[in-house]
Amino acid sequence: MVGRTGWCLAAGLGLAWGGALAAGDPQRGLEWLRQRHETGCVLCHVVPGLPRGGEIGPPLLGLGARYSAQELTERIADARRFNPYTVMPPYRSIEGLHNVAAAYRGRPVLTEAMLQDIVSHLLSGEAAPAGRGETVGPATAPLGVGRPGQGVPR
Repeated sequence: MVGRTGWCLAAGLGLAWGGALAAGDPQRGLEWLRQRHETGCVLCHVVPGLPRGGEIGPPLLGLGARYSAQELTERIADARRFNPYTVMPPYRSIEGLHNVAAAYRGRPVLTEAMLQDIVSHLLSGEAAPAGRGETVGPATAPLGVGRPGQGVPR
C-alpha cells in the first residue's frame, strides 16, 4: 500500500504532496496500467495479466521488492529526475515539454489519485514476478532508466 506520510518531490517538477497520502486502490491501478490510450503503460512495459506488453521499458513485475512507494511515485511522476534521456513520459509534470497533444496541454497525464492507484498495484502481491523459467519481457532495469539499443541515447 502507498504510505500515509507526506512528502514533497524535488523542486522543478511542479509537484508537491503535503500531509497524508490516501492509499490507492490496487485493482483500479491495474486497470490504469492496462489502458492503452489513457496511460499508455502497456505500450512500453509488460504488465501482469496481459498476454503481450511493450519491450521498451522494464516489465512491471516485482517492483515492490525493489522500490518504496515514494521511489515508485517519483519515478512514474517524472523519470527525467533519474535519467534525463529517458523515453518514459513525465506523468505528473508539465515542465519542459514540447509538442504536447492538445488533450494534455497544461495538465499532467495522471491525476494524483491515478498515480496512487498505480503505485498501490505495483506494490501489491499481484505485481509479483512470474515463476521460474517464464519469460516476462526484457531484462530488468530501473524504471525510467533506458537500456542501450532501446531508444535512449548512450
